[in-house]
Amino acid sequence: MASSPMLIGLTTFLLLTASALFGQTESKVAPGPKPAPLNLTGILEKGGQYGTFLRLLRETQVGEQIESQLNNSFNGLTIFAPTDNAFSNLKAGTLNSLTTQEQVSLVLYHVLPRYYSPTTFETTSNPVNTQASGRSGVYTVNITSTSNQVNVSTGVNQTPINNNLYLEFPLAVYSVDKVLLPAELFGAKPPASSPSPAATPVKPKKSAPAADGPSASADTAPSAASRKGRSAERVLLLGIGLACVGSLL
Repeated sequence: MASSPMLIGLTTFLLLTASALFGQTESKVAPGPKPAPLNLTGILEKGGQYGTFLRLLRETQVGEQIESQLNNSFNGLTIFAPTDNAFSNLKAGTLNSLTTQEQVSLVLYHVLPRYYSPTTFETTSNPVNTQASGRSGVYTVNITSTSNQVNVSTGVNQTPINNNLYLEFPLAVYSVDKVLLPAELFGAKPPASSPSPAATPVKPKKSAPAADGPSASADTAPSAASRKGRSAERVLLLGIGLACVGSLL
């Protein structure tokens, strides 16, 4: 017995409907493309004027640390990137005078441990922590906003925050025209205490000879007066002897 056209049409409709439903289900389950990891080096290289900062990020290995944090951070990061001119305006030998650890601290001083948009800067409370730290604790900066201009101050120098190089959570990168100098490394050093004067040795006083006792020299050598008296006595005796001899004659 041949199948009726109605039955064939119903079967075809059901197959097409089932295929469409399964196709929609598969499209919903299929994973989307993963976002590319953030590349700070690429952002700075694209800016074209951050060669010295890139070199310091590489030599201190802070760059690797930052990129690792960016891809595993809930708070994000904010970076102040000094231009090459900013480093050129430093006093000659400034970077070379720093130890390796101090260079690491200098680079980390340009990194804030959370994402700050321009509007966030306007309402933030000072002082603001950086990722640098030392014996005295975490290094901080002060951020002020006046007349649509945001400034960052270290206590040693101050610079406006210029155009942003990247501004999408979890990373904000701002260009600055000065290298931020932490007071802990570049602040005024306390004056060195002067050494105490050496104590002058006290010379022992010579003991005065006793007033009621003769000195050693007095016991061993007769005085001039006693010698003179004995001479006179001898002359007198000699004169008496001669007188006696004369009377006998």
